[in-house]
Amino acid sequence: MNHAIRIHEHGGPEVLRWEEVPMPSPGPGEALVKHAAVGLNYIDIYFRTGLYKPPALPATIGMEGAGTVEAVGEGVTDLKPGDRVAYATAPIGAYAQYRTLKADRLVKLPDAIGFEMAAAMMLQGMTAEYLLRRTFKVQPGQTILIHAAAGGVGLIMCQWAKHLGATVIGTVSSDEKAALAKAHGCDHPIVYTREDFQARVKEITGGKMLPVVYDSVGRETFMKSLDCLAPLGLMVSFGNASGAVPPFEIGLLAAKGSLFLTRPTLASYTAKREDLAASAAALFEVVQKGAVKIEVNQRFPLKDAAEAHRALEGRRTTGSTVLIP
Repeated sequence: MNHAIRIHEHGGPEVLRWEEVPMPSPGPGEALVKHAAVGLNYIDIYFRTGLYKPPALPATIGMEGAGTVEAVGEGVTDLKPGDRVAYATAPIGAYAQYRTLKADRLVKLPDAIGFEMAAAMMLQGMTAEYLLRRTFKVQPGQTILIHAAAGGVGLIMCQWAKHLGATVIGTVSSDEKAALAKAHGCDHPIVYTREDFQARVKEITGGKMLPVVYDSVGRETFMKSLDCLAPLGLMVSFGNASGAVPPFEIGLLAAKGSLFLTRPTLASYTAKREDLAASAAALFEVVQKGAVKIEVNQRFPLKDAAEAHRALEGRRTTGSTVLIP
């Protein structure tokens, strides 16, 4: 028997339905995975609301999970039943007890990393990896800004950036989240609900401003984030938690100092098998050496995914959240 959370229409958390679905079987090049834990990410909300469109409805959402290989299809030689694996990849479908995926999208888990930790860190951790090491290669001595610093990606990025030798400025919504971010490597937490983050960045940097801003918030922070950049700085817009960034005149980038702008995705940075494997290996390395600690601060039964979505959208979560099938 297999159950999944599916959506039959787009909307609020109430459209998430716990339903019995057919048990899948792996085709050529695929593996069947029994989930032990599923990751909760903001991209799940985008698919639920229709900001991102699933291939068809009804649809099972979710991008990230960890569990055990139950069976493999024809031609799969790198995996076998019983292997512990994790993934963070398209297509959607993680909110299920069992699912099939292409075997080359799965990575084997080191013994020291449990299923909940894996489900909590694959998407967020590999996102942090490509942002800090490839989209903009953070160097020792640089000062950077990370929005939503107490969130799942934010806490990982703060720790990893500190490990790379950067000074980290981070925005958060409360004093509690400021304390959490500071405990995870954020040198200068800014409570944006009462502080002007642009003014604080100018103060912290002595007017020099920043080489890079990492912005997963979107509409609310985008324009002021541009004003935090030094000439030739890079704006990395990698999420839309407050809504999509509206169209703007690209001449603004020239007027504000010949700025660069990118809208990267994990899918692009891990499209090649070798890049996926390298990203996961880099993540496993910093976690196992203790440079990055994964905080699983919320757990929900998978069937209660609607409540998990309400908590995430209500900014009532910190660190990572997992759903347990």
